[in-house]
Formats: sequence, structure tokens, C-alpha cells
Amino acid sequence: MLTQLIEQDKIDQFNNWLSSSRKIVIVGHVGPDGDAIGASLGMAHFLRSIGKKVFVIVPNAFPDFLKWMPGSKDILIYDRYKAFSDTLISEAQIICCLDFNGLKRIEEMGASVAAAQAHKIMIDHHPSPEVFCDISISVPEASSTSELVFRFIDSMHQFERITLEVAQCLYTGMMTDTGGFTYNSNKRELYTIISMLLTKGIDKDDIYRKVYNTYSESRLRLMGYLLENMKVCSSCHAALITLSKEEQSRFNYVKGDSEGFVNIPLSIKDVIFTCFLREDTEHPVIKVSLRSVGKFSCTEVAERFFEGGGHLNASGGEVHGTMEEAIAKWEEALVAFKPMLTAEDNK
Repeated sequence: MLTQLIEQDKIDQFNNWLSSSRKIVIVGHVGPDGDAIGASLGMAHFLRSIGKKVFVIVPNAFPDFLKWMPGSKDILIYDRYKAFSDTLISEAQIICCLDFNGLKRIEEMGASVAAAQAHKIMIDHHPSPEVFCDISISVPEASSTSELVFRFIDSMHQFERITLEVAQCLYTGMMTDTGGFTYNSNKRELYTIISMLLTKGIDKDDIYRKVYNTYSESRLRLMGYLLENMKVCSSCHAALITLSKEEQSRFNYVKGDSEGFVNIPLSIKDVIFTCFLREDTEHPVIKVSLRSVGKFSCTEVAERFFEGGGHLNASGGEVHGTMEEAIAKWEEALVAFKPMLTAEDNK
């Protein structure tokens, strides 16, 4: 028996919506990751199993290593099919906002979602949610939004509706949002959920291979290049990796090739905080990924210096400027947070 983390009245309210609704749109955040895609597709497969017409829409493209997931070929990319997506959003009776907790996280699509007359539900695990939905389910202590979608379906007494396809998608979301269950994954009930998904026939080893072991030769060479140029600040127990547009072009970069790079320097002894700065190829912005171990808070750094946020050990943000300006912000952050990075309880 799982602890009920989601209030029963919210589950009952959603069930009431379902009884009189057929058209449902599921929305994920910009730069969709494994959790956004996994949660969205898992929810979509479930809702279709009970006779609903469901569309999944995300703001922009998602990585190739997630395109094996059942239903991924039917995901609508908003920046490619804006007019059609806007029509679907305006006609929806229910909109499910998954793995984000503020409209700015879906960029241009936010205006359409805000204007829609549909019932709206948010399911998310990031802190400090905004109020923009009729039902808000925010559980920061959960490993992932995919875990919350599983708990939501199970709390609806619909476990039997979790098909192999639903299970594969939700497991992928949980696995990727915990770095292969290496952080934010120390709660017993997470593994109870995994065991329940295994009863649906998932092959977790095969899922791991499809996500983590299907990269190109160029990606491996890029990794070697970035590690050779990595900067380590031993006195701050921190490391920095950067990737410019020119370097991406040189290594035939495709979306998703840099997935996981930010975690690699954490394998260095005494490094507890890492930053990955990547120049966006479509917009004049530097994307920022932050990771830490122990008690050091990535979120505080992301909020204070990079217009972002996230979790204790995994956060992100961006810098509207040059790579040099982003590096300068990183160096400024190290100075500001050095007392915390060198604190005795972080050693």
C-alpha cells in the first residue's frame, strides 16, 4: 500500500471532469526531458484506454533517445504546428499540465493555455508552484512527475488500466529524472512502484539501454573534448563544462547529445557542484544545468544567478547573453556560495 500523497478531493474532482469530457490535451515544458515525455505519454495512454481523445503537445523538439517510447511519434511540436496546436488547446475540455509549475515554462504556448476555457490540472514535483490551474498537485518530495502520474492513476483505483505502454513511459520518466536512480531516489516507496511496474512486463534493462546506450560516435568524441577542456575549482569543490554553437557544429551535435554531461564531473573526488553551460542554437541564450551532491543547494544558485530553479541536487536556468557573460556569472556564484561549498558537512 502506497502512502497517499495526492489529496482525495482532487482525485474526485478530476474524475468528475472525466465523466463529462472527451477531448483532452496534455502539455509538457520547453526542452522536454525524459520525465516530461514519460509522464505525458504515460498519462495519454491511460486516458485513451478509458475512451478519451488525447493529444500531447510540447513547445519544441525532444531528444532522439526518447523517440523509441510508445506514442512518441504522435507528439505535436508546438513551434512546428502552432496553428493546429492552438486549435486543439482551445477546443480541449481538459488540459493536463505535466512536469512544470508556471506558464513561462511552456513559453509561447502559455498564452493559449491561459486563454483556454478547459478544466486545467497541474501535476508536478518542482517547488514554488504558480496558481494557474483549477487543480494543482505539487509534491516536491516525489522523485519525478512520472511517479506522481503513477500515484494519481493508482489512487483512482485504475491500476489495471496501466498497460505495458503506460508502464514503459512512466518508468522512463522516473529513471531519467533521477539519473538512473542515483539522486533524489532514496525513498522506499519508489522501488515499490518500480516493482509494480515490473508486473506490467517492462524490461528495465532494455529501457536503460535505449535511453543511455544508443548515442552516436560524435557524441562520445564531444564528451572527450568537453572533459579535456573542463575547468575544476578545487578550492570551491566545483567544476564547469561549456559548449558553444561552433563546437556543437564541429561535432555534428543533435538535440540530446549533451544529456548527462553535467553529472560527469561529480565523479571527481571532492567535487560536489557542477555546471554545464550550453549555447542554444535557436535563440540568443545560454542554457544552464546545475548538479550537486549532499546538502548543497543547486536551486539557490539557479534562482539567484540564472533566472531558474529546480531541486536541491538538480536545477537549471539560463543567461540572456554571451558565453563569456555566463561564465562570469558562474564565477560570481562560486564566490558567493564558497562558504557553503566548503562547509564541513559538505565534505
